Amino acid sequence: MRGLRWLALIILLALVTAPAFAQGTSGELVIFTRYPSRIIEPGKTPYFDLTIKNNGTVPRTIRLEVKGLPEGWTATFRGGGDIVQAVFVQPGEEASVSLRLEPPAGLSSGSFSFQVVAESSGVTASFPLEVVFKEKLPPKLSMEVELPTLKGTSTSTFRYDVTVKNEGDEDITVNLSAEAPKGFTVSFKSIGKDVSSIPIKANSSERLTVEVEPFAELPAGSYSINLRAEGHEAVATATVVAEITGQPRLSITTPDGRLSGQAYAGRESPIKIIIRNTGSAPAYGVRLSASEPSGWSVKFEPKEEIAEIPAGNQVEVTAKVRPGEKAVAGDYMLTITAVPKEGSSASADFRITVLTSTLWGVVGIGIIAVAVLVVAIAVMRFGRR
Repeated sequence: MRGLRWLALIILLALVTAPAFAQGTSGELVIFTRYPSRIIEPGKTPYFDLTIKNNGTVPRTIRLEVKGLPEGWTATFRGGGDIVQAVFVQPGEEASVSLRLEPPAGLSSGSFSFQVVAESSGVTASFPLEVVFKEKLPPKLSMEVELPTLKGTSTSTFRYDVTVKNEGDEDITVNLSAEAPKGFTVSFKSIGKDVSSIPIKANSSERLTVEVEPFAELPAGSYSINLRAEGHEAVATATVVAEITGQPRLSITTPDGRLSGQAYAGRESPIKIIIRNTGSAPAYGVRLSASEPSGWSVKFEPKEEIAEIPAGNQVEVTAKVRPGEKAVAGDYMLTITAVPKEGSSASADFRITVLTSTLWGVVGIGIIAVAVLVVAIAVMRFGRR
């Protein structure tokens, strides 16, 4: 029992007299850096920005040193523009110094570990550091397209999601360009804004939207657009494809090209109409309709729906226009519309002139003739007297 008591006393004394030791973030004294492991290109001088904190209740003069430094290396602490060996820190405050390291000449590669130590009045804190000498990767770019082939019509805007990656160890500015067939415009967008170049950090990537827009009526087919990203002698390319599908394009006219006609009130009058498809695909299920004045009616023959109008062809129909019974003589506007199942609709405005019925003209002439006859008879009779 007596031996155990002496052992406990020895352990207690050792704990009381042993210096406090903190690894970076605990204890009265703390020393650390935000970036404890650095990759350095051979020939360059490594450095670490250090922070020393006094978590105690009394001011401290804190001495600094590096332990475990490889043979042939030299370490210096710098603060306020001078070489220093210690820093003074008030309670609850911190100080900053820079650790500069000079490796031996000719060192080209390797990984080296050591510790930076801060000590004040028996209180010690240390922090592990590492320097890795490695040749930097040369600039290298890659470009990926999420969906490289898109389909649409000649009026569509083709949008491609593109990722450009900087696989090198240096930040670079990447210039963007595109080679497209005649009849296309290409723009690069980042966060909704047009860009011609973007900065990309080392080993990072940026997402872009590439908009390809036809600005002319192009025939159906596949069109390839070559994308190019270039920076610091590094080049990446990708190809996107815009597959333009054919679409119908309708127009409405007449055999002689005049959009006008004549009709009589209350009577049906035929007007020949030509529906043309000048597009690059057939027009299916073309429905005909009319927007006529109130009280009018319009019927189409042979029928109001045309099953198909092949590309480059036309179909003739007859619009039977019947003005209202009480329509007065004058010009009226009639709109005829053709709507295919797929594609854009077409419409045309016709000027319809309503004429007075010929029956009323005959009646008027008869009345005038009777009046003249009555006057003549009266003259003859009274003239003899």
